[in-house]
Amino acid sequence: MPRNEMTPEAVLARHAAALERRRPWEAVWRECYDHVLATTPGSGGPMLYDATAADAAEQLSASLLAELTPPWSRWFGLAPSRALEEGPDAAAAAAALEEAAEVLQGHLDRSNFALEMHQAFLDLVVAGTGVLLVEEAPPGESSALRFTAVPLTQAVLEEGAGGRLDTVYRATMLEAGAIARRYPAAILPAGLEPEEGGDAPPRFRVVEAVWPDGRGGCGYLAVLDHDGRAVPLATGRFAESPFIAFRWLKAPGETYGRGPVMKTLPDIRTANKVVELVLKNASIAATGIWQAEDDGVLNPATVRLVPGAIIPKAPGSSGLTPLAAPGNFDVSQLVLEDQRRRIRAALLADRLSAPQDARMTATEVLERSAQTARLLGATYGRLQSELLSPLVARCLSILRRRGEVPPMLLDGREARLTYQSPLARVQGRADAANTLLFLQAASSLGAEAVKQIDLVAATRHLARALAAPAGILTPIAPTEE
Repeated sequence: MPRNEMTPEAVLARHAAALERRRPWEAVWRECYDHVLATTPGSGGPMLYDATAADAAEQLSASLLAELTPPWSRWFGLAPSRALEEGPDAAAAAAALEEAAEVLQGHLDRSNFALEMHQAFLDLVVAGTGVLLVEEAPPGESSALRFTAVPLTQAVLEEGAGGRLDTVYRATMLEAGAIARRYPAAILPAGLEPEEGGDAPPRFRVVEAVWPDGRGGCGYLAVLDHDGRAVPLATGRFAESPFIAFRWLKAPGETYGRGPVMKTLPDIRTANKVVELVLKNASIAATGIWQAEDDGVLNPATVRLVPGAIIPKAPGSSGLTPLAAPGNFDVSQLVLEDQRRRIRAALLADRLSAPQDARMTATEVLERSAQTARLLGATYGRLQSELLSPLVARCLSILRRRGEVPPMLLDGREARLTYQSPLARVQGRADAANTLLFLQAASSLGAEAVKQIDLVAATRHLARALAAPAGILTPIAPTEE
């Protein structure tokens, strides 16, 4: 069957095959979540005694939100292509794109983007793969955008020829009423009509599939798996995929990503076990282990080792005597400190957190930011390609369909996407510093060297490097032929 065609039966079959390929990852993911997130009642996970990994993972996910998609500032920009920048309509194009970016930023601020994006980043840190669903909100909502962080337990992914996770299956268990509300035009099979009342209504498996249709868009099909039958619920097509799957890093030949928690999982296990042994040793040190002569008078079952207690003893007997411990566990502190340091380093807790030393100079702060950019260079490049660009394109597609932004193509020929997040500006500041260093060196060579510099072009280059608003630059006058 061609890749751009899907039937309900094919959706269920391909989902089952992709789910089987995902099985080996599930045990690793479960162990990562059990050792980083608090164990919930009934989950059966291990008891956590050390919170170093949990704290560092939360800091890293929050730092990614603040460094890549800060909710309180603009982290993206829309600029005309280089060809349009030199044309007569450059000023009008720049103004229109700036207005479109402001409209999109307003919708992001009014939506649940920050909440769901943080949860998706937490999945990214723990399991190495995150999935974000971007939907159009119903009319009347304060924002046209609605975001949902899809758990990895629901998402099954396939990698396309371009190396991107362009085929996504989402399996959920829904009640009949929820199915009817989500797919109002669907014809439900007999016996599946929503029922009123009932303590525990039955749930049914619904599989949503999104795949590239070969025409520059994505096909969509929702299928109900009911009594061995594949019942179609909804079908359609999207200009941009509503499911955005992204990874921390990946090994060649693998589909799912590998996160920093997965890398440092042995250290997390060791630290948790060491703290457990330390607490057991502390309990023994506090209460002690005692021995007593069995003289028929002392009953160990009634002895209570509490302050002020009077313990009877037979005349001539030694009574209760403490049992000396064979040794101490001081070496555990050395092991524990080493493991905690490795965990914090692997999860970048010491790099992405705010500087604790108030005496740091501005140069030290800039060098710290540059080092963070180097550490996250490969990951940031992947997230820019798999998360940020598809996210902006999907949001603009929704707003364009509503008529809130003008038609535009983020293909580099009409408009281009620029990144203005704190992490992206680190490289921009480095480029601007190199340009200023060249200008300073050229000016020291004399007037003849200065004549070789196009100050207008240098100014515009600095504006692009520092992500300055296009409106602060004067438009380029058209050349006369």
